Amino acid sequence: MKETISSFEQANAGAIKSLKEHLGKVRTGRANVSQLDGVMVDYYGTPTPIKQVANLSTPDARTIQVQAWESGILASVEKAIIGANLGLTPMNDGKLIRVPVPPLTEERRKDLVKQCKKMGEDAKIAIRNNRRDANESLKKLEKDKAMSEDEGKRAQEEVQKKTDVSIAEVDKILVEKEKEILTI
Repeated sequence: MKETISSFEQANAGAIKSLKEHLGKVRTGRANVSQLDGVMVDYYGTPTPIKQVANLSTPDARTIQVQAWESGILASVEKAIIGANLGLTPMNDGKLIRVPVPPLTEERRKDLVKQCKKMGEDAKIAIRNNRRDANESLKKLEKDKAMSEDEGKRAQEEVQKKTDVSIAEVDKILVEKEKEILTI
């Protein structure tokens, strides 16, 4: 019983962590190095994450600065950023690359909020699926006489409480992200 609830909690934590990672990649009009997380640079013929070939920083709220560890790969880094279709246009000065983050239009902000809500709903669905799996597992334990009916009921109530807490956390994360996106 404890094992089932523990794996249920871990699955919910994973769903919430995944949501945070996905929301972190959503552009808010403010520069954030995580916007370049998915960018793969052709490093001597091998696709390599940009973080492994360059130092990323945000010198101000509207610029991401990319300083490659080898000046010979600046062109590859610039090409990778353009090829990632992030809506960002890098500027290469020969020593480092500056990526200005353009401000978002009102329409684009609303689209981003919709995308975030969809991600949040996907996380809630994952949490509900975890609840269903945990409850099925608990019912099987009850049926196999590994625990009493009362213990089963208590365990299912505990699973429901933890589900409610996880869904409330998803809602809280979404409200914060929406506020961040809509703040100009």
